[in-house]
Amino acid sequence: MRPMLIGAPAIEPVSLAEMKSWLREDASDEDQLIQALIVSARMTLEAYVRRFFVTQSWRIIMDAWPQDKTRLVLPLAPFQNVSAIRVFDAADVAQTVTSNSYRAPASSAEGRIVFSSAPPTPGRCADGIEIDFVVGYGGLAAHTPEPLRRAIMTLAAHWRERRGDDPDDALPYAVAQLASPFRRQRLT
Repeated sequence: MRPMLIGAPAIEPVSLAEMKSWLREDASDEDQLIQALIVSARMTLEAYVRRFFVTQSWRIIMDAWPQDKTRLVLPLAPFQNVSAIRVFDAADVAQTVTSNSYRAPASSAEGRIVFSSAPPTPGRCADGIEIDFVVGYGGLAAHTPEPLRRAIMTLAAHWRERRGDDPDDALPYAVAQLASPFRRQRLT
């Protein structure tokens, strides 16, 4: 199972104006750096909590269905919906699995697809299945829980202040404390 980002977030959970206010920064000469720090902080915290903060689209590519062909767990969260499921036949032509043959309810945890009957078997031996789906708390910055937004601002401010001078630059304690309640356990 290989995940691939196919639609990056359209917005960040923290705007440049919010971040500049947090930093008490009026000048615009570091706007590009501050914006990059917001993106880096979001991505770092998404990896830490194992959740995506704003709506984004992903694709999972698999060689074959799992042994239980009626259920599939998509390991990314929070799960919104499935956009498409394609199974490639022996002629390398994608066959779309109809949405009335499965159920994929939204969840604050990982996604689950439950098929009413076994889906078609792929005809090619590698990369025979593609599943496109959407994850994230929502499409607006306000949909991201406030402690995670504060964690982004705290981490971006920490990085801006230190500028890489700290050789042991672990996740600051205050940031980890804000993000920890949202942290998912690693799937085994």
